[in-house]
Amino acid sequence: MLVCPDVDAVIYRLAGIFNDKAGYGIKEDTFAVLESLAKAGEDTWFRIGDRDFATHLLRSDLLRTGATLTEASLQLRRRFGVNALVLPMTDDSVRTRFVTDRGELSFQEYFVRERLQPKLSGIVFAGGKSARPTVEVVSALRSADLVIIGPSNPLISIAPVLQLVGDLLRRERTVAVTPIIGGLALKGPTVEMMRALGHRPDAVEVARMYKDVAATFVLDERDSNLSGAIEELGYRTIVCDTVMRDGGRELADSVLRLSHV
Repeated sequence: MLVCPDVDAVIYRLAGIFNDKAGYGIKEDTFAVLESLAKAGEDTWFRIGDRDFATHLLRSDLLRTGATLTEASLQLRRRFGVNALVLPMTDDSVRTRFVTDRGELSFQEYFVRERLQPKLSGIVFAGGKSARPTVEVVSALRSADLVIIGPSNPLISIAPVLQLVGDLLRRERTVAVTPIIGGLALKGPTVEMMRALGHRPDAVEVARMYKDVAATFVLDERDSNLSGAIEELGYRTIVCDTVMRDGGRELADSVLRLSHV
């Protein structure tokens, strides 16, 4: 089955069923399928709940019957009652691979099975150079009044997207939100991964990664002392509370209100 964690997380979040505690999947899910597989002697380190399994089964079936990944994603969001368009960056195959001292690992192997223990020396997006953005993504970016790069891991969540569509972004209409506050990431191993690959784990370093595609950078108020260094990179800065306690509504309101678009 094809698992698309970022696409699914967006759909689940918009549908109001995202599992905030786990950071993936559907809240209050059960694991009867995995329990049965384990009893049958299968390896079940990749924890997917029953309702989450249903999503992947449906997506895989749609793909087998000729749908593109975009068509499958739009079908899924409709079935979850989501009105907003949720688009994958491409219909081509792109896989995140981690180069470590224990060999090259898939995303799930490195994050889930190995729990980030192998020493990281590089990240490769297999298929990224030959992949092409979809017509839907190109149209959405060209017609957008504002593009917001969310506060996600710049190395694994944002980098493959920018590798594919960075040239389509209008810098003056693109805003990037810091994923790091006071040298810490509120979720996930962003700081650890940045350190492993030789990046300083702070908002200035993240801003440096986005300076060619974004003209505005959203900095958390706890790091307001870094605004000067970020502005020296050619940004206009927005300083506000970036901690998402309400699913991101307050942060979205602040970005839209202060972006002057």
